[in-house]
Amino acid sequence: MALHSTVANITARILERSRPTRTAYLAQLHAAATRARSTDRMGCANLAHAVAGMPLDDRFKVVTERAPNVAIITAYNDMLSAHTPLKNYPDLIKDEARRHGATAQVAGGVPAMCDGVTQGTSGMELSLFSRDVIAMATAVALSHDMFDAALMLGVCDKIVPGLLIGALHFGHLPTVFVPAGPMPSGLPNKEKARVRELAAQGLVGREALLDAELKSYHSPGTCTFYG
Repeated sequence: MALHSTVANITARILERSRPTRTAYLAQLHAAATRARSTDRMGCANLAHAVAGMPLDDRFKVVTERAPNVAIITAYNDMLSAHTPLKNYPDLIKDEARRHGATAQVAGGVPAMCDGVTQGTSGMELSLFSRDVIAMATAVALSHDMFDAALMLGVCDKIVPGLLIGALHFGHLPTVFVPAGPMPSGLPNKEKARVRELAAQGLVGREALLDAELKSYHSPGTCTFYG
């Protein structure tokens, strides 16, 4: 199916306008992808610093066996339901990597904020800025440049774009995004809306409204707000 002429024209203009930066970016990725592996090109002191915190078996795999090493970037915190389950993911990932003759390291953590918590407060003014901080934190973590792939642990509408922006600077690395899964269903949306409408009309008080909200957002997992 052919593109509509207007869409085709806009696409062509974008391709032409982005050609210089896109060409430079692709050249950067090609140069990174065709280098020697990290354990071969890194200075001895650099490599020693990079593996000093690893268990001895993992250190042996990286240095001697030159096993693949996977970076883990995590948005874990235990105050946001969407990220609470990620707490134990790094250890699970490390164990699974070992089963396949590889290693994994938590390369860094990034902040994660929730509009569901900050709606209507001054905190919501940081929402979009947080995406840029997440992107920079991701790039800082990957700048250690000794990884063969990356896993991004996070979900929601600022965290995923931030992780993606940071990961794209290291686009030569195969990267997988790992969310923690959804929150189980709670109070149906129609019932939640009904209680909110009653509260807005002054027909029920804060106790009833809070009870409905707690039944809506009630467990670990990505909430139904899901920006």
